[in-house]
Amino acid sequence: MNELILASGSPRRKELLSLIQVPFIVEKSNAKETITQKEPGKIVMELSGRKAEDVAGRITSGIVLGADTIVWAQGRILGKPKDRKDAAQMLRLLSGKAHEVFTGVTILVREPAGRTGESTIRRDSFFCRTTVHVHEMTDEEIETYLDTGDAFDKAGSYGIQGPFAAFVDGIEGDYQNVVGLPVSEVYRHLRAMGYRWQGE
Repeated sequence: MNELILASGSPRRKELLSLIQVPFIVEKSNAKETITQKEPGKIVMELSGRKAEDVAGRITSGIVLGADTIVWAQGRILGKPKDRKDAAQMLRLLSGKAHEVFTGVTILVREPAGRTGESTIRRDSFFCRTTVHVHEMTDEEIETYLDTGDAFDKAGSYGIQGPFAAFVDGIEGDYQNVVGLPVSEVYRHLRAMGYRWQGE
């Protein structure tokens, strides 16, 4: 039960979870990211739940951690850009304004099968929200940033930990949440769910 499984192929989430020195393995989720919710917090919890459930269905015991991050601006989700034009449009939407980043986390604890031959699952889902303030960007600055290639695999067409940092005026909330995983909250919730580091 002590094995922690990160249900994500994201190199950023892997790096963030490694920061708090939690032993884990990676098992990428193949869940479809379909949405039935409308509120951003509920959306990310739904998506993180789908990822965790997909991986939990493949194991007999362990703790599965699923996560999903969205950029919420002007009442809409900004996902990963389809192309350069799409990325530029997103950045213009963010320019000179504040937006929010939501990360949903779902922790599923699958207990080993007991006498009945069936395993049980305990579940915990939560989300974190961070407000990001962005300087006004000129068209030239947007194009220069896009030339770095940093925008194209990230929700909202930017990564706060990369060259886009030049345009971040400030944040309200958890910085790691914007990167992709609120590790402080994850730590507390894992402990509450009974997870113990190996050797404890």
